[in-house]
Amino acid sequence: MKELIIATKNQGKAKEFQDMLDKYGIYARSLLELEDEIPDIDETGTTFEENAVLKAETISKKFDIPVLADDSGLEVDALHGRPGIYSARYAGPERSDQANLQKVLDEMSGVPEENRKARFVCSVAIARPGEQTFVRRGTCEGSIGTEPVGEHGFGYDPIFFPKGSKRSMAQLGSSEKNAISHRKNAIDQIEGWLKEQR
Repeated sequence: MKELIIATKNQGKAKEFQDMLDKYGIYARSLLELEDEIPDIDETGTTFEENAVLKAETISKKFDIPVLADDSGLEVDALHGRPGIYSARYAGPERSDQANLQKVLDEMSGVPEENRKARFVCSVAIARPGEQTFVRRGTCEGSIGTEPVGEHGFGYDPIFFPKGSKRSMAQLGSSEKNAISHRKNAIDQIEGWLKEQR
């Protein structure tokens, strides 16, 4: 496999995946780089895995090419796993990163530090024409801060502190983040398979 499509229109997410796939000699294009109109895919799954498979298989069938799709989100223990699969639209259909993370902070108001554990989750699915879809999950453990800090990253990065770090995910450089992120851990889960594709 020399080429695949990354099933996302999120530039930040696409770049993270492209950077990670470079070392495997895989040319990865995002949906933003395709000329064809890509309809929004209803994420009707009840788990990260189901949504990742749905996206990967739908787009793979359309283009007859391998497709990598992920479904990622934030799970907060004190919120019983929310926002979970609704992370991208937690504050409503407008999909504002700032509104989403502010809603989490509001719901976490008054929760003591020891009860602010959380994790980023990423389920990656690779769909290939005529073959079984490959799925793996990666996580990054950490905790929720009390206010947004940092200017890098996207999504909930400004309020998420990786385990053992005094800096938020948004305060880390891209290489630091990619070394520990949930996406990196998910890619690590399929590393053996990726090497075979060279």
